[in-house]
Amino acid sequence: MTVALDGTAAALAGARSLFPPEVAVAATDPRAAHPAPLPEEADAAGRWALVRLREFAAGRAAVRIAMAELGVPPCPVPMGADRAPVWPEGLVGSISHSRTACLAALTRAGDIRALGVDVEEDTPLEPTLEETILTAAERDRLRNLPPMQRGRRAKLIFSAKESAYKCQYPVSRTLLDFDAFEILFDAANGGFSAIFRRAVGPFPRGAALTGRHAVAGGLIITSVTLRRETGGPTG
Repeated sequence: MTVALDGTAAALAGARSLFPPEVAVAATDPRAAHPAPLPEEADAAGRWALVRLREFAAGRAAVRIAMAELGVPPCPVPMGADRAPVWPEGLVGSISHSRTACLAALTRAGDIRALGVDVEEDTPLEPTLEETILTAAERDRLRNLPPMQRGRRAKLIFSAKESAYKCQYPVSRTLLDFDAFEILFDAANGGFSAIFRRAVGPFPRGAALTGRHAVAGGLIITSVTLRRETGGPTG
């Protein structure tokens, strides 16, 4: 789907359209000023460059906005040794940032087991990265597309894999390379399936995480939602 808005508002509208209503979604601009990270969060950011510090602060600011939407008092979300967010007990979430937007998706733990969100600039993927990020089958499906369309589609595949990785990680605690997933798109509903190419934790080979994607305000946004009730994902 395409959302005809600009800036942070477009990122927010695009992301909200991809998640179920019980998920709070917030967007911030990493180029703007935001409150400093809470002390428990700041330890991880001590030696970062200014741009990375701004992205981190904007991401945590988006988290706090989403917490308020859920009626949760503001609380720290530190970074673990694996660099993943350490969510407060009872909350499930995901954070992503690009050069122009930060997104946070958050919900109360329960029916939803894990979330993944990713935001990328809607520009072509560098051709030199295709062999690293895309499987041979994915490259083959893009082979006959014009260069610009091929590059943007490759960037969408990259984003879908990022969302799928973020969603599976709290469940499997397994680091994955890009070739762990095969992305298949469903043009009819703006969705995709991220298919495990090998067994990962509780996910057998061939299992699929399903997600959704949008283009909004010059950004590619993808999401994956994993529910408990079926033991599998829903978009």
